[in-house]
Amino acid sequence: MIALSNLRFTCTTTRVARTGQPVTKCLARPPRQQHVISLSYSGRIGRRAVLSSAALLGALLGQRSVAVAAGQLEIEKVLEDPRWPEKWPFRPENFQRYDESPDSFFYSQPRFVTHIDDNAINALTKFYGEVFPSSGLESVAILDICSSWVSHYPKGYTAGRVAGLGMNEQELSRNVQLTEYAVKDLNVDAKLPYANNTFDVITNCVSVDYLNKPLEVFQEMHRVLKPGGTAYMSFSNRCFPTKAISLWTATGDADHVWIVGSYFHYAVPGGFSAPKCKDITPKVLFGHTDPMYVVYASKQA
Repeated sequence: MIALSNLRFTCTTTRVARTGQPVTKCLARPPRQQHVISLSYSGRIGRRAVLSSAALLGALLGQRSVAVAAGQLEIEKVLEDPRWPEKWPFRPENFQRYDESPDSFFYSQPRFVTHIDDNAINALTKFYGEVFPSSGLESVAILDICSSWVSHYPKGYTAGRVAGLGMNEQELSRNVQLTEYAVKDLNVDAKLPYANNTFDVITNCVSVDYLNKPLEVFQEMHRVLKPGGTAYMSFSNRCFPTKAISLWTATGDADHVWIVGSYFHYAVPGGFSAPKCKDITPKVLFGHTDPMYVVYASKQA
């Protein structure tokens, strides 16, 4: 994060992704060297919400965020000393969005596209291959929330149950790795339609920034995870800026790691293991690649 006096209240569309729609770098860190700040706001969120979110994270993270931006602290270490406040530090306005119209409208048309570049996708798939239970086990159950037409799981990976929960039925029906799917808007009702202690793994790919009821969703994830099961929240610096919460668009990569870690920490006190971060941003010799981070924690047995 940078000083508030340096914040620029613009929403800069840096490229048109394969979505066919503009996708904004919500706060990019171009090729692992520099932290670039772009804030989105509107009359609906307003400067107050964005400034409030930026100021709040500045107070909570302080020089640690600056150190990450300057390359003096590895982003993975943000959660090694998170210094959690005693109480949930966020306010309702931190979860406001530019576009508060029903998400069902926004996601009504299917998007058979990917929202991160191929290098980031490959890095995430490789990571999943390293942490998932062995393929082919009938006893294993996996849940992909905010799912779509592709989950970026390893090619050929199977489990007894692979459930997808998303916003668009046409997208979900195209996801060949799912054994079942359900359509639901978690921003309207965070209740997951699954029994207690069901899943070994929960994944969420580049969508945690859209959740406006994150505590409720993380409480539900804890409920449906088996004891010892793990939830993996992966994210980059790409988003639909009109639908991302102001807390996200007002802050940077290090802050995002802390924010997602805080969801685990506060959702069910003592219910998750201490959250950790893995920076899986691919190293490339030439050109640019999207950064990629995973924040994860396990349900305490």
